[in-house]
Amino acid sequence: MTTGSPQEIPFQGVRIRFDSKKSFDEVVRALLADVGEKPLMIDDLPAKFESWESYKAEVESHAGPSGFILFAVLNHGAWIKKVGIQKKVFRFIIGNPVLAITMLRHDLTAGLFAPVELIVIEEDQDQSSLTYVRPSSLMAVEANEPLLAAAKELDAKLQSLAAKVTMA
Repeated sequence: MTTGSPQEIPFQGVRIRFDSKKSFDEVVRALLADVGEKPLMIDDLPAKFESWESYKAEVESHAGPSGFILFAVLNHGAWIKKVGIQKKVFRFIIGNPVLAITMLRHDLTAGLFAPVELIVIEEDQDQSSLTYVRPSSLMAVEANEPLLAAAKELDAKLQSLAAKVTMA
């Protein structure tokens, strides 16, 4: 079904911020120690495996202790210096297709927010912060209990990772 007008589905995301006494570099090192230092080219993997089981085994072999895999790092700090903002800022895209499918089975539009994104910011006094948007607040915008339950499991995994890497 196509129409000339888009459907608007309002929702309200919830930001989660962890302030850390650790330096920016310490938080980044801790995060990369968990999710991997080198981004995995996840789009290249499906063609190499015939079945979900073999694909799943390969994906899980790349997952860190938290269950997440690094997909990309964007260095916002490099370009914001051009306008005089002298802070280190990295945006990380992390995820795991094995986790994502638990949500996508219930609503393919949940893929707008899987994988998840974190931003680590250098704060004053050699401290840092890590912020992300709670996945369930983005994914479960309509009544869908199975989706909400799966998204809340992702919330818990992400919160656990954030707490782990920011704790002094």
